[in-house]
Amino acid sequence: MTSNALTDAIRAAAPNLRGRLLENQSLADLTWFRVGGPAQVLFSPADEEDLSVFLAALDPAVPVTVIGLGSNLIVRDGGIPGVTIRLGGKAFGSVEIDGETIRAGTAVPDMRLAKAAAEASLDGLAFFRGIPGSVGGALRMNAGAHGGETTDVLIQARGIDRKGEARTFTHAEMGFRYRHSSAPDDVIFTQATFRGRPGHREEIEAEMERVTAAREAAQPIRERTGGSTFKNPDGGKAWQLIDAAGCRGLTMGGAQVSEMHCNFLINRGGATAADIEGLGEEVRRRVRESSGVELHWEIKRIGVAAEA
Repeated sequence: MTSNALTDAIRAAAPNLRGRLLENQSLADLTWFRVGGPAQVLFSPADEEDLSVFLAALDPAVPVTVIGLGSNLIVRDGGIPGVTIRLGGKAFGSVEIDGETIRAGTAVPDMRLAKAAAEASLDGLAFFRGIPGSVGGALRMNAGAHGGETTDVLIQARGIDRKGEARTFTHAEMGFRYRHSSAPDDVIFTQATFRGRPGHREEIEAEMERVTAAREAAQPIRERTGGSTFKNPDGGKAWQLIDAAGCRGLTMGGAQVSEMHCNFLINRGGATAADIEGLGEEVRRRVRESSGVELHWEIKRIGVAAEA
C-alpha cells in the first residue's frame, strides 16, 4: 500500500483524529545518530484518547512502530513501513507531583524527570539525570545509570494496546530484568507513576551534578551517538571486551567506535544507518572471536535496509 493510500484509509476509518498524520516523513532528524530513512506514515496523537481512537480504527495488518527521543535508536536507511507513532506535546510531556509520588508522561525526558524530583526534594530518581532518553524508553528497557534503575522507583505504568484499549501494569507486571521489560510489545506506554523518598534538594542536586560530570568525562555526549551500544554481559563490561578485541577507533564508512568510550558508536559525518549497524556487527564478531563472549545490542534497530 502506498503512503497516500494508507493515510486515506486511516482518515476514512478515523475521520475525527486530532493529531498530526504525515506521509513519508524523514526520521533522521528525530534520532541522535542523524541517520535513517522515512516513516511511511508518522502519527503524533493529540492525547491518550486520540491514540486510542487511532489504534482501534487502524487495520490490524498495518505494522506499528513507536519511537521516542531517538537517543538509543538506529532507523535503517530504507525507513519504516506502516505507521510510526511518536508521542509529544503537553498531553504526554507533563510531570505532576503529589507528596512522594511523581506522575510523568512518557514523552518526558529522563533528565527532566530527575530535575522535577529534585525540585520537589524527592530523592531516588537522580540517576535519571544520566539517561539521555524518555520515560517511555525507560519503561520499555528498564533504563538505568550510576547505580539506579527504573525498576527501583516505578509504581505502575499505563498504556494503550493495539486494540485501542487502556491497560495498567503494576511494577510486578512489568517483568523488569536488566535492560528489559516483559510488558506486551503491542502496548504504547503513555504515563508512569514513580515513588521518591524525602530528601534535601541541595544534596539531590549535588548528586545530579556528579552524575552529569561523570557522564561528560567518560562519554562522547557531544557527538552524534546513540548511547551505550551493547548490554554488559554477565560479570563483565562491554567496553572492556571491545577494547581488548582491538576495536577502539575502528571505522566503517562514516561510522566509528568512539576513542573516548568504545561501547559508543558515533557518526563522524556522512554515515549511513548501514555503516553504523555494520560497524556494530563487526565489533560483535571481533569480540566473539577474541573472547568467546556474544555481545547483545542495547541500541534498538528498526526499519528496513535500503534497496540495493
